Amino acid sequence: MFTGLVQDLGRITEVHETTDGVRVAIESPLANELKDGDSIAVNGVCLTAVGMCAGERFGADVMQETLRRSSLGAMEAGGTVNLELPLRPTDRLGGHIVQGHVDGLGVVAGVRDDGFARVVTIEAGPELLRYVVEKGSIAVDGVSLTVARIDETSFDVSLIPETLERTTLGSAGAGTVVNLEADVLAKHVEKLLANAH
Repeated sequence: MFTGLVQDLGRITEVHETTDGVRVAIESPLANELKDGDSIAVNGVCLTAVGMCAGERFGADVMQETLRRSSLGAMEAGGTVNLELPLRPTDRLGGHIVQGHVDGLGVVAGVRDDGFARVVTIEAGPELLRYVVEKGSIAVDGVSLTVARIDETSFDVSLIPETLERTTLGSAGAGTVVNLEADVLAKHVEKLLANAH
């Protein structure tokens, strides 16, 4: 379980395609806190650290299911990714409950400045938008954000300078594909209501 508060921008150092998926190596000081088998959120996708490398690097295997459902298939050496270690029971829950289970992909449709903030419009399908509400939470590439506006095809999030500087969303422009995870509470409520009839 994660909070959606990105702890570091990791640098992808290697990407190796295999018949079963992709093995990626990522450089970050957070690697010092990992051992094989530990979870880490990479652009909002919960991965398992494996094949620890020397220094501040860790490896992770990305299976075909994850490659189909997320943007991780487009990873390239030299790129950056948002990283977050799992929540400890004693940590503050500063964002919202993020599982690292991507619900679908969105595409940045536009970006505009709004004072010191930047508003990002993200298009998504109706199967995901049904869980999105104005002033509710959504994880975009693993970043916990508040929905500022929503319509039938897209929603807006407003990013403060801290988010722009510390996450990959600072460089997102029109056409950028992002991982989306809806608030898990919305999905549970939908299922409870469907079973109540």
